[in-house]
Amino acid sequence: MPTTEKLKKVALQVRRDIVRMVHAVNSGHPGGSLGCTDYLVALYFEVMKHNPEFNMDAIGEDVFFLSNGHISPVFYSVLARSGYFPVKELSTFRKLNSRLQGHPTTHEGLPGVRMASGSLGQGLSVALGAAQTKKLNGDKSLVFTLHGDGELQEGQIWEAAMYAAHNKVDNIISTIDVNGQQIDGSTDQVLSLGSLRAKFEAFGWEVIDMDGNNMDEVIKTLNYAKTQTGKGKPVVILMKTEMGFGVDFMMGSHKWHGVAPNDEQLAQALAQLEEPVGYNYCGDY
Repeated sequence: MPTTEKLKKVALQVRRDIVRMVHAVNSGHPGGSLGCTDYLVALYFEVMKHNPEFNMDAIGEDVFFLSNGHISPVFYSVLARSGYFPVKELSTFRKLNSRLQGHPTTHEGLPGVRMASGSLGQGLSVALGAAQTKKLNGDKSLVFTLHGDGELQEGQIWEAAMYAAHNKVDNIISTIDVNGQQIDGSTDQVLSLGSLRAKFEAFGWEVIDMDGNNMDEVIKTLNYAKTQTGKGKPVVILMKTEMGFGVDFMMGSHKWHGVAPNDEQLAQALAQLEEPVGYNYCGDY
């Protein structure tokens, strides 16, 4: 089976995990998680050089920082299904004493989580520190980050963007989930972001566009982005996605940013996300 077809099956299973996790506790953020599934599956199952035998130092391996931590359901599912911890642990999502809290934390020692990310705007700063550490140590591996477009309304992001370009931090690939939605409405209504391409180019970044809900394009673009590292500029991917992608009644609406499906809606969602057969990463927990 071609790589992209395998990854599409994994992505389908991850989307099943997402809706089941948030439904089970009537809490969580399914919309952005569903929209970013293809990106994270491609990153962890194909593009990134990483080791599920988790080590915070990550010497000689690529690292990922999730800045928009509210989309933890997709992050946890991808980590589990790529071998960081048992898939059955997904059933503890957002429960008392679970390692899988609503926003990723580090004090619980969950493998794969490198920073606590609940307060938006901080992930790029942390990732730049990791990227510069790699450069100082002669480590040629890369740092990847993911951010929401609403998160770019935080000033710290632009301070970090300035810093990255000024210091030629060219071993980082940051991706922005451009779905145009945030908890209170569309980004245009809440605080218009204008042209993100123009902004990042003005800040000195190499800018790449990507359809984040097309697995073939995601793989192709991420691999292309890797070829643009080491050229003196930080790299950013503007990833166009649709909130709630894969579940028709969730798609395109900010109302599913942080709302869990009820029993009937879960059944509808799972019917649309038909369980893939005959692939070893699949099977509900």
